Amino acid sequence: MKDQTTKRYFWVTLLNIVITIAEFCGGFISGSLSLLSDAVHNLSDVGAIIISFVAHLISNRKRNQIKTFGYERAETLAAFTNGIILIFISLSLFAEAIERFWQPTKINGGVMLIVSIIGLLANVISMLTMHQDAQGSLNVRSTFLHMLSDALSSVAVVIGAIFIYFWQVSLLDPIMTLVVSIFVLREAYQITKQAANVLMESNPDIDLDQVNKIVLAIPAIKNIHHVHIWRYSDDYIMLDAHVNVAPDLTVQEFEKLTQQLSHDLQKLGINHLNFQAECDRGKYDEMIVSQQKSEN
Repeated sequence: MKDQTTKRYFWVTLLNIVITIAEFCGGFISGSLSLLSDAVHNLSDVGAIIISFVAHLISNRKRNQIKTFGYERAETLAAFTNGIILIFISLSLFAEAIERFWQPTKINGGVMLIVSIIGLLANVISMLTMHQDAQGSLNVRSTFLHMLSDALSSVAVVIGAIFIYFWQVSLLDPIMTLVVSIFVLREAYQITKQAANVLMESNPDIDLDQVNKIVLAIPAIKNIHHVHIWRYSDDYIMLDAHVNVAPDLTVQEFEKLTQQLSHDLQKLGINHLNFQAECDRGKYDEMIVSQQKSEN
């Protein structure tokens, strides 16, 4: 699977370089802002795909004494970087489109139409190539969203090119640019937000009440506190907590207890957990203890 993803990254990168060169040439020749904006969008995608590809390669590296967790979060960092890049590009295209309303430019609809169709076909191929792995990796998904936004952008440019070529409706050029910019901004915000939540080690929508219920269902555990739940990567959701147990509980019994909890908590998506056993310390503490309280 990893080898197949690597090959897909390579071909998508190569294809997007070709698209970008073609659209830049076509945009300058035709005078189309939407075609040039699509070229700039594709240029950013080339950089974004390269970032994602490098992160994908880094994530395959094994754990070591320096990176004891491994390198998987490199893909999350790449997804966050790609999202930020898309946000800035969409805002700049939005501003350029508004400026074009006051400074209209004559557009060669024929060249615009031909190049935009080529760009559309290439973007659809790129999107379909990355679709297979998009659900299993936030990094690949960010790349897929780049491809999807490119495809929709190309559709808008093709529609605009048809109207400009046949009916000389040049006003559609900045309008289509605005539509594409808004769509890209929305998608970029979503992927950036998800990546930021992972990097900030936010709770990945795990119900703490359910965690409390599962843990306290074991009679030997009296309380659970100092709980931390976070998503390390696409594959790992981690739980770290302190549990109050009976003083006479043996290490062997506690090990069996944690094995049972590991099995039960997998139902919630938690697949890596660490419990610190305590007798009296913190037995009246809540699951989440505020920083101020913990310092007192």
